[in-house]
Amino acid sequence: MFTGGVYKHDLVTELVEDLGGYLLQKNVTQSEVILLMLVPHEDMPVLEALTKELKGKLERAPLAGTEIAVVTPTLAIHHLPHPACDVAEYLRRHGAKSNMIGMSRGVAKKIAQMDEYETALINEHDAVVFTFGNFADCILKKEHLYRTLTVPVIVTGGPDMRKEDLPYAFEYVPNVGRIAHRSRKATEIGSLDNIVAAVGRALDSVRTSISKDPLTTTPPRVMDAVREQVPDVLISHSPLPIALNLNGLRIKLPYEEYHEAVAGVRFEEGVTLGEIAKVMPSRMKDYILVRILPVSETGFVV
Repeated sequence: MFTGGVYKHDLVTELVEDLGGYLLQKNVTQSEVILLMLVPHEDMPVLEALTKELKGKLERAPLAGTEIAVVTPTLAIHHLPHPACDVAEYLRRHGAKSNMIGMSRGVAKKIAQMDEYETALINEHDAVVFTFGNFADCILKKEHLYRTLTVPVIVTGGPDMRKEDLPYAFEYVPNVGRIAHRSRKATEIGSLDNIVAAVGRALDSVRTSISKDPLTTTPPRVMDAVREQVPDVLISHSPLPIALNLNGLRIKLPYEEYHEAVAGVRFEEGVTLGEIAKVMPSRMKDYILVRILPVSETGFVV
C-alpha cells in the first residue's frame, strides 16, 4: 500500500507496470493518494527507493486482493454495535474490500437463523467475521449460523472463550463486544489488530489450499484483461468496479447485459475467460461473479 501526495504518483503506477505487477485500487482524497498494488517480492527495493524519493509511505497490505464479509445478527440498534463499523473500516485500512451484512433473522438465541440466500452471499467472500455481543451463552448457541459456511469464519465477542468451545470457527477474538462508542483506546485498537491478524491467518490457509491445485490463471491478470476488453467497467458507478477474490473476482456490471462479453475476454494464449472460469450471477445485486478453474480441471496454465 502506497500512501503519498498526488504529485508524481503516476511514477509509482508506471513502475508497478514495468515490474510486472498490478494496480488493484486507487483512491484519491484531495492532495493524497492511496494505491493498492501487487509487486514481485524481489523488486520491492526498487519500489521502496522511489517511495522514499517521493516522500511517501509504503507498507505491506496482507489483506489486499480479498473480499471480507462482516456479519451482524441484524441491522437494528441492539445488534449493530459500533465495533462492527470499526472492524469493517479497519479491514479496509489493511487492504481488504469489506462488505457489511445484517441478517434478516439473526435475533435471539433460540430462533436465530440464516437463510439460503445469506449463506450463498457470504460464501462468495474469502472469509467472514461475525460480530457478536457480550454473553458467552449467546455466542455458543449461535454457532449454527455459520456451521455450513465454506469460507473461514472469524468470531468476535466480549468474553474470553477458548477456540475449542467454537469448533466451527477458524478463530475466536475476544474483547470485541457490544460497546456504545468508537474504538479509540489502545486496548480497543489492539483487539482490531487481533482481528486483522486472525483474518490474515485464515486467508493464508485458503492460499495454502489453492496452492495444492493452482488456478489456471491469476485473478489480477483476469482483472487487467476485463478492464481492457470490457471498457464499460471503467465507467461503473461503483467505487471499486472489480473486486478481487483469492479464486476469482466480482465484476460490478449487470449480469444479463455483460456476462457474454466477460466470458468472451480473450488472452494472448488464445483461450477465452469462459473456457478457464465459471462466469455466473452473483448474489450481490445483479453483478457478475467469476470463479477461475484449477489446473486439475483445465489441464493447462495461462
